Amino acid sequence: MFAGKCKPINSVWVLGATSEVAVSICIELAKKGCKKFCLIARNKSKVKKFSNYLKQTFRVEVKENILDITDFPGSNDKTFYKVDDFDLYLITAGYLGNIDLASTDFEESQKIINSNFTGIIPWINAITSPERITQKRCLWVFTSVAGDRGRPSNYFYGAAKAGLQIFCEGLLLKCYGKPFSIRIIKAGFIYTQMTIGKVPSILCVKPNKVAQVLLRDPYKNGVEYLPWWWNVIMLMVKNLPSKIASRL
Repeated sequence: MFAGKCKPINSVWVLGATSEVAVSICIELAKKGCKKFCLIARNKSKVKKFSNYLKQTFRVEVKENILDITDFPGSNDKTFYKVDDFDLYLITAGYLGNIDLASTDFEESQKIINSNFTGIIPWINAITSPERITQKRCLWVFTSVAGDRGRPSNYFYGAAKAGLQIFCEGLLLKCYGKPFSIRIIKAGFIYTQMTIGKVPSILCVKPNKVAQVLLRDPYKNGVEYLPWWWNVIMLMVKNLPSKIASRL
């Protein structure tokens, strides 16, 4: 069960539900007794497969919603961004993209920005309604250490994550003193299909370990690096001379 006397997480709404870290968090939640899940992602077959796994393994209620956050609704659609009440709102949606293609192709660059920033903002706005932020609920948003400093290898992705980071920091301050908690997770390398063979494994942490750390204190407020050692790494990266940083 959840540590301390904090309110248990009995329901969770997930944007980016097929990401490996979201899957691990949902499984850990189900193990702890969470009974209601809303899974949102663009890949229908993956969502269905994971939904069936949760239902069959843990006998929980699962709602599936297939959508691409880069497909914006018409201006007259007032009901598209509608979010019901849940204990936890988890946002892990994102897209790394192709930096070489994005530098010459408008559609690729927009896809990166919309997937990591502009496509997420309307959902965060819907979650943090004036009524809801007076309630004991929590929002976890995964950003990235890539947003801490521009680098030649991923500056489109980094810029989008930096935008999401600043938006959420402002929202965090807006909700200061209210029951609603906001947790901004600056994720470093997590051992997933996106990182295997591309980054040193010693710098990675497994998704299930991420889930376990976060669920020790689900209503924690603030900004945090995860794994914790990225706090030290990014302090060094942010202070590197431009000549050295240009090689990153």
